[in-house]
Amino acid sequence: MSASQEPVDPKQDEQKPDTSEQLEVNEEQQAQEAAGQPDEGLVQFGAAEGENLEAMLKNAQEEIARYHDELLRAHAEIENVRRRAQDDVAKARKFGTESFAESLIPVRDSLEAALALSDQSAESWKEGVEATLRQLNGAFERNQMREVAPAPGDKFDPHFHQAISSVPSEQPAGTVVQVLQKGYTLADRVLRPALVMVSAGQQA
Repeated sequence: MSASQEPVDPKQDEQKPDTSEQLEVNEEQQAQEAAGQPDEGLVQFGAAEGENLEAMLKNAQEEIARYHDELLRAHAEIENVRRRAQDDVAKARKFGTESFAESLIPVRDSLEAALALSDQSAESWKEGVEATLRQLNGAFERNQMREVAPAPGDKFDPHFHQAISSVPSEQPAGTVVQVLQKGYTLADRVLRPALVMVSAGQQA
């Protein structure tokens, strides 16, 4: 039997596996393992970054708590100021006339003493009235109460004067001709305007 006709061993016909494919499989597995296990340096950086974020969050929460406390304190202070202001206004309304009333008591005493004297001359009576008027003027001054009495020729001021009539006059138009009744102010507030007659100017 010739060599070409010799039977071939079937085991010899089996092909050996390709080692290149095995290498590719191993490399792929190694890549997958590497992807599942991050680098140690990256792990440390991530941990440090997490600690920084945690610290920043804690600081922010502390700041918020502090601002909230300051807001509550400011609100309480405003409320206290408002209550004190209301109390002051109430007291001012209640006792605002106390000083003025105390100043008027001596005036009343003087008037009663003058009326109690039966035998008085006209001169002594006049002196007593003048003394009482001085007491009254002093009480007005201490309580910022002033009279409004414009002189003839003064410009008419609607804030302090009340015109009763307008009359022809040689004085310029819009000026006071005559005061019929004095006015009074209390701390720049008009209690009673002065009643006046106003010039309409010269008639043609």
